[in-house]
Amino acid sequence: MPEFAHDFPFDPTYGLTRDALLAVPAPPAPEGFDAFWRARFEAAARVAPEPRLGALVAERAGVRVHEVSYGSVAGRCGGWLVLPEAGRPVRHGFVIGHGYGGREGVADALPLPLPDAAALLPCVTGMPGRSRRADVPEWPEEHVLHGIGSRETYVIGDCVADLWCAATALTELVPELVGRGLGYLGESLGGGLGALALPWDDRFRAARLTVPTFGNHPLRLTLPCAGSGEAVRRLHRTRPEIVEVLALHDAATAATRVRIPVLTAPALFDPVVPPPGQFAVHNALAGPRDLYVLTAGHFPHAGEATERRGLEQATTGFFGRWLG
Repeated sequence: MPEFAHDFPFDPTYGLTRDALLAVPAPPAPEGFDAFWRARFEAAARVAPEPRLGALVAERAGVRVHEVSYGSVAGRCGGWLVLPEAGRPVRHGFVIGHGYGGREGVADALPLPLPDAAALLPCVTGMPGRSRRADVPEWPEEHVLHGIGSRETYVIGDCVADLWCAATALTELVPELVGRGLGYLGESLGGGLGALALPWDDRFRAARLTVPTFGNHPLRLTLPCAGSGEAVRRLHRTRPEIVEVLALHDAATAATRVRIPVLTAPALFDPVVPPPGQFAVHNALAGPRDLYVLTAGHFPHAGEATERRGLEQATTGFFGRWLG
C-alpha cells in the first residue's frame, strides 16, 4: 500500500489493501431505483437544448475550441466544444465531465482520446466557470447538499441530466455523430455523475471513470474525508432521513446497471474521495471492464505525472478498441 507523509486526521487508505478494495460491494438498489432514473432520462430527452456556438477561444494541437451553451432540465449550461481543425472529418464524439470546483477551460482534456474527435465539455448546474447560478451554491461542500431534502430537487440529479443534454447538444452541433455512439470521460464528481448517467442512455458506448465519487453511500457515511462527502456525513448526523435520497444517487448501485465497456481508474490513497467508494463503482460494473489503479487521487505525489501518462495511453487503447 502507498505511504505518503500527510497531516490528515485519518488514514486516506482506510487500512484497506488492493485485494480488500476489490471486494467492496455495491449497496442494493432501493425500490423504484430504475423507474426514478428512467423518468429523469425521459424528462431530459424532452428538453430542446438549442445549443449556441460561441466564440472561438483557441486553436492548438490540431483542434478548435469554441465556447458553447445549451439547455438542460434546470436551465442553460455553459461549456466548450472541441472540434478537429478545419477540413478534418469528425469520426468520434465524447462528453467529458469535470470534478468539483468546475471547469475553467479544456487544457485538462487535450488531446482528446482519439484523433478526428469532437467533444463537448459541460460545466454542470451551478458550477464555475460557465454554469454559475444565483440559486445554486458553487462551493462543493454546499453544492453537494443543495436540494437533498427530496429526490426530485437534489442537484445531483440535475447534474446527471446535464450530461444527457450535453450529448444531445453535441450531436446537434456535429450531426456526423448521430448514430455513431459516444464516449464518456469523467473524474471525481464527473466520474460519479457518469456512473449514474450511463445505464439509461444508449448513445454512450464506452466510458472512463477516474476516482469516481458517490459510490456506496452507506459505507461513505462511515468514512471521514476532506471532500464534499464530509459535508454529507455532517448533515446525516442531524438529518438521517437523507439516506433515502442518497440511495437513489449511489454511483455503485447505478454501476450494476452499466453494461457498456468501462475503464475505471480508482486510487489506493485518496483523502477527498475514499477509495472504498471508488472501487465499489468498479466492482459493480455489469459489462466489460478495464482497471487502471492509481497510487493516489486528489493528492500530488512524485509519481503522479508518470501515472497520468500511463492512464492516458490506456485510455487511447481502450476507446480505440470499443469506439475505433
